[in-house]
Amino acid sequence: MTAIPGPRRGPVVAALMLGMALAALDGTILSTAVPQIVGDLGGFSVFSWLFSGYLLAATVTLPLYGKLSDTFGRKPVLITGIVLFLIGSVLCATAWNMGSLIAFRIVQGLGGGAIQGTVQTIAADLYPLKERPKIQAKLSTVWATSSIAGPAIGGLLAGYADWRWIFVINLPVGALALYLTVRHLHEPGRDASTAARTKRGPRSSGGPRPRNRPRVDWAGALAVFATGTLLVTALVQGGVAWPWLSVPSLALLGGTALLAVVTFLVERRAAEPIIPGWVWRRRPIAAVNLALGALGLLMIAPTVFLPTYAQSVLGLGPIAAGFVLSAMTLTWPISAALSDRVYNRVGFRRTAITGMSLATLVLLAFLLLPFPGQAWQPALLMLVLGAGLGLFQLPLIIAVQGTVGWSERGTATASILFCRQLGQSVGAALFGALANGVLTNRLADAPGSGLPGDLDSVAHALDDPGALTDRAADFLRRAVDSAVDSVFLGAAVAGALCLLVLLFVAPRRFPVHPEPAPDPTPDAAPDAAPDAAPDARSQKTPGPPADTG
Repeated sequence: MTAIPGPRRGPVVAALMLGMALAALDGTILSTAVPQIVGDLGGFSVFSWLFSGYLLAATVTLPLYGKLSDTFGRKPVLITGIVLFLIGSVLCATAWNMGSLIAFRIVQGLGGGAIQGTVQTIAADLYPLKERPKIQAKLSTVWATSSIAGPAIGGLLAGYADWRWIFVINLPVGALALYLTVRHLHEPGRDASTAARTKRGPRSSGGPRPRNRPRVDWAGALAVFATGTLLVTALVQGGVAWPWLSVPSLALLGGTALLAVVTFLVERRAAEPIIPGWVWRRRPIAAVNLALGALGLLMIAPTVFLPTYAQSVLGLGPIAAGFVLSAMTLTWPISAALSDRVYNRVGFRRTAITGMSLATLVLLAFLLLPFPGQAWQPALLMLVLGAGLGLFQLPLIIAVQGTVGWSERGTATASILFCRQLGQSVGAALFGALANGVLTNRLADAPGSGLPGDLDSVAHALDDPGALTDRAADFLRRAVDSAVDSVFLGAAVAGALCLLVLLFVAPRRFPVHPEPAPDPTPDAAPDAAPDAAPDARSQKTPGPPADTG
């Protein structure tokens, strides 16, 4: 797909924003309705799989969807994702017990994986390199709005209607996104791009026949899916459903290692592998994969542990604690939208280094907050953190998308999103174990006995004012403060590792793939290859010829 002139992008951009809203609202709108769902369906011991099952399905399918979008086009993959998500929503609304709801959430996740990766890829297809911050800022705004509005909408529906409406309201949003996608998203270069890779043989009784048809590496897809499933399950459930050194954890991790070897061997033999070797052989993409993995890791500190800190240490209610966290989402899209003014001057790499340096300093500053402190203090830090991460993430995504052509952009985009989400799974497991370890050591010196022994139990105990003496409550608050401090210190270490990747692995200059001139008739039938070799008259879009930093 070539870049489309501005006036004709509107319906497609609206479809992308609606599709992204489906995925963005999914987790936040559901979180506040968990008590009502558990009260209706039961299954308290496994309700966390409402989130884990979705995350698992969305994460492990990202590489497959990325490859399919490069092979068959973005439109069919996005349509498939939206349809799967809506089918999952309908099924979730009819769930009769917790097991069925978890299974249907996995169906939603299968659609969510297609939506996340393909929307980001289409956004890069629509806009030339210099203009991509516009659409990325809009998509970031969708995430910011969803993080604020989602819990409120979920709470209202669960409290005044029925929790099943949380899934029903996906239907009109998804239907509109589906209509706009079918009606207005055209890929004038996809068929010709495929034809450019296809040699036609001599005529036969059936006319010209392509010698090479697009092939899907289904064996590799199954291997990647199985490996990712075992790994994410081990990370999500380890230390929660069973101890880390237990038989289930060791079996899952051992199975992951074995399947990883199998996947490597299968992908080496495949003609069109799901995860091509160039994803890791090309220095710019490999560096950004590692950097975005570190981002996913460090993001666990604010998104998972800051609400616990706000409620247990600062004494805020759930809504107020949510607003402390949402401060980060206010500055993130603004910073991302303005990042082009920075990277057009100093380059992608230096802009990302600046953003991550700021974020790392903020994470370290969290350790200096007084006890118990005021709500505005962590909220201010979150404002600055969002600004830093907006400068960090978006330039790297745009840089990677700019290094590849149409036929590789879906795979490249999916790889960095996969690494980011895998980093989140690793971060949740690692920092959860770290926080509970610090808390256990602190509780060894607790006054009296009978105090809870893990972070979740401590948080619930502090929510009940009559359950603890003043001395015990103060001790537990200080213990939670120490545990969360250790998590933010770990997140700062992840930020420092990310900086090392940017300094020593990322290239000083990100190459820019030549882009064809904008297509003046985007609604016409496909007839031009997006990655056809450009002639001397259309080498690059306006803007920097290559990254300068």
